[in-house]
Amino acid sequence: MIKFLKTIGARLSRPGSIVVLGVGLVAGMVFFFSVGSFMVYANSEEFCANACHEMTVHMAAEYKGTIHDTNRTGVRATCNDCHVPHEYLPNYAAKLGLFSDYWGHFVTRSIDTKEKFEAKRYELAKRVWVYMKENDSRECRHCHTTAKMDAEKQSEKAQRRHDKGRSEGLTCIDCHFAIAHSEPNGPGPQELSAAAAATK
Repeated sequence: MIKFLKTIGARLSRPGSIVVLGVGLVAGMVFFFSVGSFMVYANSEEFCANACHEMTVHMAAEYKGTIHDTNRTGVRATCNDCHVPHEYLPNYAAKLGLFSDYWGHFVTRSIDTKEKFEAKRYELAKRVWVYMKENDSRECRHCHTTAKMDAEKQSEKAQRRHDKGRSEGLTCIDCHFAIAHSEPNGPGPQELSAAAAATK
């Protein structure tokens, strides 16, 4: 080990090695901060709603005026709040998993018209529902903490449904879907779960 460290020390004592090490360090820092800055920007409403026309025309326009966009308190949930993990590693994994979206946008142009989008609306919604059910509505729970809900301020109907949901092991998306986008034609999350359970 000592011999190894002496060898490394001898190599680093050469003038060219220090320059290479310094350039590598600077390049690494530039790369790291560039990726980090882009990740912050890519998680913004500005990017999500305007990066491609599919979002601008279909999703962003549909979201405007919903309870997550405008409400009495002014507290808003933007695209990334609902659709992007907030934890560091899941966030990066989600970004890497968007290859199919890039492929659909740049190559197949699968939802580049209103007609194509409407034809795939249910398939796209179902993909989000399945993802949210698999992670127990993680993005919903980033803002909505069940333990901190004031049941006294909920309607009796909401209290009953939340109690029922907890006892049946339901998650947020089972009931609270299509609250920021138009509901597609087809079975909702609970019906999909029931159908999947029946086939097992």
